Amino acid sequence: MTDVANRPSTDPTVGEPVDELDRFFEELERLGREHRRAAGDADLAHLKKIERWGIVGATAGMATSWMPPNPITAALIAQGQSARFLMMHHISHKAYDNLPGVPKRLTSKFFARGGRRAVDWLDWIPPDAWHVEHDHAHHYHLGEESDPDVLDRNTEALRDAGHSPRTIQAIIALFACAWTLVYYGPRTVAVLQRKREKASVEGLPTSVEMLDPRSAQGRETWRRSVLPNGILRFAALPLMALPFGRRRARNVLLNLLVAEVMRNLHTFLVITPSHTASDLRRFDEPAKGRREFLVRQIVGSANYNVGNDPFDFAHMWLNYQIEHHVWPDLTMLQYREVQPKLVALCEEFDMPYIQESVWERLAKTMRVLDGSESMTNAPIDLDDSNTWSP
Repeated sequence: MTDVANRPSTDPTVGEPVDELDRFFEELERLGREHRRAAGDADLAHLKKIERWGIVGATAGMATSWMPPNPITAALIAQGQSARFLMMHHISHKAYDNLPGVPKRLTSKFFARGGRRAVDWLDWIPPDAWHVEHDHAHHYHLGEESDPDVLDRNTEALRDAGHSPRTIQAIIALFACAWTLVYYGPRTVAVLQRKREKASVEGLPTSVEMLDPRSAQGRETWRRSVLPNGILRFAALPLMALPFGRRRARNVLLNLLVAEVMRNLHTFLVITPSHTASDLRRFDEPAKGRREFLVRQIVGSANYNVGNDPFDFAHMWLNYQIEHHVWPDLTMLQYREVQPKLVALCEEFDMPYIQESVWERLAKTMRVLDGSESMTNAPIDLDDSNTWSP
């Protein structure tokens, strides 16, 4: 990639109108249309390649899972899980729905739907709940009170309890080992419940409340999140090895548990720093028109360094987070193509574009979560906003 694509972060100062607003937003819309039209056979072949990588990893991991617990087996299994998460992330946004020759199983209406959940994306996160929580509540309300994934708000209790920054960091590190189970699963179920009740997603129940089986909402979390993945992954798979001996069945279970921790640490690393840092924005009110909405996607998100398929796969394509928020329905290949164009456009119009290594972003995220720093919360000043509705 070019140097500009991996250029270091700059300290953003948004608040004044961008020069020549009309041309800036016209270019954003033109780039989106151009890259949607450009998607074709190569994008579908690329998606299938990423799928193969995940299948090969998961198969190799499970084929050696009878061995004593070891990091290679666990990493292969975890890689397979991350690949399915990656595929769900893009397919759920309809990125591949209109490609010529795309099989139904790789479209948003079929992937992980109904009985295909166990085949396509077996996780603590129910696919339909993910679609509501992530594709809609998060993407349409980035950084607002109605965004369920504002981490500095969701960790306020830790800071309010008076813990030291080091203690908070240790708690968050422990939480990261199981965060899809204790955070994403319950939270997506809670947002889905609110949608069905036609209620606001603000003030969601805590994960502890959502995992309490004594309540109706807790039982719903267990039914839709905990039990399906828990029974199939951590009971059925080890039991399949039982005819070959208890030790091998135990090894399968232990390797699966180690893989779960590794997968959680990996996804926490590449997901959380992209929206939480002192140089990123939060917002008190909904966006006033599509123009402001688009600017929020840029100044409320951060990219990591970008590269080739292995490099981007390791980042689960979340190193293109800004592009993903501006154009959520582009394919993985199109994000790589459009990324340097958006960098150049933002540079031309003095629009902040934050891009650093994932480790630098993680350090900044942790400083917000432990209370050492705070996110920016200030309005965006734009002229002549267009009307917009999700």
